[in-house]
Amino acid sequence: MNTRAIPVAAPSRTMAYVALTKPDVSFLVVLTTLAGYALGAVGPLDWLRMAQTVIGTTLVAAGTSALNHYIERDSDARMRRTASRPLPTGTLAPAQALWFGVGLALAGVLELLLTTNILAASLAALTSVLYLGVYTPLKTRTPLNTVVGAVAGALPTLMGWTAVGGSLSFAVGGRGLQAATLFLIVYLWQFPHFMAIAWIYRRQYAAAGLKMLTVVDPSGRRAGGQAVAAALALTAVSLVPVAQYAGWIYFGSALALGLAYLAASARFGWRRDEASARRLLAISLVYLPVLLALLMFVPLI
Repeated sequence: MNTRAIPVAAPSRTMAYVALTKPDVSFLVVLTTLAGYALGAVGPLDWLRMAQTVIGTTLVAAGTSALNHYIERDSDARMRRTASRPLPTGTLAPAQALWFGVGLALAGVLELLLTTNILAASLAALTSVLYLGVYTPLKTRTPLNTVVGAVAGALPTLMGWTAVGGSLSFAVGGRGLQAATLFLIVYLWQFPHFMAIAWIYRRQYAAAGLKMLTVVDPSGRRAGGQAVAAALALTAVSLVPVAQYAGWIYFGSALALGLAYLAASARFGWRRDEASARRLLAISLVYLPVLLALLMFVPLI
């Protein structure tokens, strides 16, 4: 197995620090946090507190991403999709990424503690620890890493919910059930999304020694089956808000989105080729922001 770093052009130092924060990932974290905040609010939104929540969440997400760069710098160097990152190219030293990440993450947790509450700050810290301390090491050990990673990916919904003062009581019939529903929506959404990425880059993951499901099962059957099962469950869970507070406009829109995601997952599960995986990935990136927007705004119509 060739483990040599892939030569690529190095980015500028300023852009390298920006790249450490993984802006695309951080955006999704902030988006799901905002959804949790908006749905957890009772009465008019406290815009200042929401802005403070966004700032703290952004800092934690950015810091966690930078620390992920630090931890995975060796495997990143062996994959073409990540070889242009700041550490494999030598644009930044590992110590620079380490302290940059630690500083941002700690600042974010402290900001949430001072401006929201201890529960939101604790969930932010838990998300970072789970992602870096459990999910990331598991990537080299077992394909179950996705199960843990999806928990870390869905926790920001609860960060937003608790930042606005929402309770984490998940008693049936209480508002906490809305938080649980939102958490499950984001949790389940990640599986078809992850499986599509894992299939597209399966050879690179294998070269880097990462135990993705598409690596341990090169046929893709298990990845396809997991994508379909998650998309089917997601379609059902996404309709739960109709019984809570959403109306028929939401019902029809969420059902259409769910069936489109399910169809793309089934197509990928059947064909298991790059075209179907890329189609599933594209639909996944449309599905989540649109559904979250529906959850936040359609009930107001």
